[in-house]
Amino acid sequence: MRLAICHLYPDLMNLYGDRGNVITLTRRSEWRGIRADVSAVGLGEDVDFTAYDILFMGGGQDKEQKLICEDFQGLKGRALTQAVEDGIAFLAICGAYQLLGRYYETGCGERLPGIGLLDVETRAGKKRMIGNVVIASELGGGRPRTLVGFENHSGRTYLGARVRPLGRVCLGYGNNGEDGFEGAVYRNVVGTYLHGSVLPKNPWLADWLIARALERRYGPTSLAPLDDGLERAAHDAAIIHAGRLARLYRTPVRSRDIAGTGRRRQPVRATAGDDPEHKANAAVAVVWRATVAGQTMGKEDGK
Repeated sequence: MRLAICHLYPDLMNLYGDRGNVITLTRRSEWRGIRADVSAVGLGEDVDFTAYDILFMGGGQDKEQKLICEDFQGLKGRALTQAVEDGIAFLAICGAYQLLGRYYETGCGERLPGIGLLDVETRAGKKRMIGNVVIASELGGGRPRTLVGFENHSGRTYLGARVRPLGRVCLGYGNNGEDGFEGAVYRNVVGTYLHGSVLPKNPWLADWLIARALERRYGPTSLAPLDDGLERAAHDAAIIHAGRLARLYRTPVRSRDIAGTGRRRQPVRATAGDDPEHKANAAVAVVWRATVAGQTMGKEDGK
């Protein structure tokens, strides 16, 4: 089997190591014996999206977004929309996420038209939302799973009726710092503010994209399991680190219910064997206690 990956505007949209997402998709395919070919597409270049299985576009600043906005307004934007309707897998980070929406309004009041692929709109705010993020996501069905990453954006993104959130924010700001949502999902498109890069520490999301791409190209397919011990360790460490920094910098903590079960989790001992979900829940429970304790202490100290 073979997968073709298209990296859109890698020279302009590559903040915070977003290129690592393409590397992750490539490696996790190759480790399963799936050939992965990566092509870069830049400004003014013609592209046949029907030749690809996975699209990726990273984050960039207002100057770069304006250039890409202009590039999107022709045949490329319409072809991209058609590819999404045909089921292509697409991961869009930060500025790319914004440009897939109806519009992005800059801090200067200039409105950059998006291609309307996602039913979202974004307006720049006065305060940047910066920090580590933990969300609980139900993408793919089944039991909610955690995603971790780093956000740095002033844009406030609001979801319309034709998309669903990627997840609910447990720690951090998310789409706008108000409604508790992070990211947007439409068909096989995932838009998110999670940098990091996001896929190395969240291998299940990478596998979700790979699986959608394979199903579209070859029909129902099951992915061979990989040894994700290192990836899960990095994921759990990121959760613990996020909690420590949240306590220090007063990052918003929205939910103790990391697993999305509706139950408050009590701290669990770290002797639970090698079950990664148990370890993640244990780490989050400890983070919650430390973070809330730190915020409470700050209030009592008059800070």
